[in-house]
Amino acid sequence: MTARGRLRRELPLYVMLAPAIVLVLVYAYAPMVGIVMAFQRVLPGKGIFGSPWVGLANFQRVLEMPTIFQVVWNTVRIAGLKAIAGVIVPVAVALMLNDVRSRLIKRSVQTIIYLPHFLSWVILAGIVVDILSPSEGVANKALALVGIRPIFFLGDDRVFPWTMVVTDVWKSFGFGTIVYLAALMDIDPTLYEAAMADGATRWQQTRHITLPGIAGTIIMLSTLSLGNILNAGFDQIFNLYGPLVYRTGDIIDTLVYRTGMLDNQFGVATAVGLLKSVVSLLLIGIAYKLAAKWADYRIF
Repeated sequence: MTARGRLRRELPLYVMLAPAIVLVLVYAYAPMVGIVMAFQRVLPGKGIFGSPWVGLANFQRVLEMPTIFQVVWNTVRIAGLKAIAGVIVPVAVALMLNDVRSRLIKRSVQTIIYLPHFLSWVILAGIVVDILSPSEGVANKALALVGIRPIFFLGDDRVFPWTMVVTDVWKSFGFGTIVYLAALMDIDPTLYEAAMADGATRWQQTRHITLPGIAGTIIMLSTLSLGNILNAGFDQIFNLYGPLVYRTGDIIDTLVYRTGMLDNQFGVATAVGLLKSVVSLLLIGIAYKLAAKWADYRIF
């Protein structure tokens, strides 16, 4: 087929892609012009094209920030814990749901645990604040029944990172559960029949058939999560954190927000964001290489 004939045949597909391409160009690529602010002393009155250039001075100021390394550590710690819990919990729930024989119960549980995935953190933050309130929250009332003193989940800097991990898993594990349940459906049922004929217990079937059967999916999702190691969840933390927990709860994205929007240091904020983007790009590249090697997952 000639190039003209191929183009004529595929033209409807390109037309369908056009709106998505326009959105990406407008909202993803066009804002990249603002990267120049990382090398300027931005004066709002003159705009980004009239502000004076300062070279790498903004990056130097970033490295001189007294809290920058603590913020990076907070980001990696929270994002890493979320990535680990985001694999373990969905896999465990999927294995348990897979053994449920009642389709009504299984579908009902899937719907209930999947629902928070569709709610924004603006809504969920209000729910979390009410549940974890040290005085009126359901969580602390339950702890009081067993003799445990109230815990300030959102105000204690030692507890706050773990609260972020648990609440993030609560919101997102339903999606992962659906993915792993789909992977479980691809396992050959005759393998379980042969194992039962040989006297294998339920745990032995899970260990030697089920887990190896979904290992590719687990490895793929785990490696792809590496690209988000510097994205600890701005929406969640911004709606739940406060000055009391800055020491352990402040992450790169919230630092960028406060530096740029509250302190009006647009050049420094852009420099922090640019550094994060470069590192994230490298991590995403590594993640896709690992996914291609270990799980045979490829985009191209």
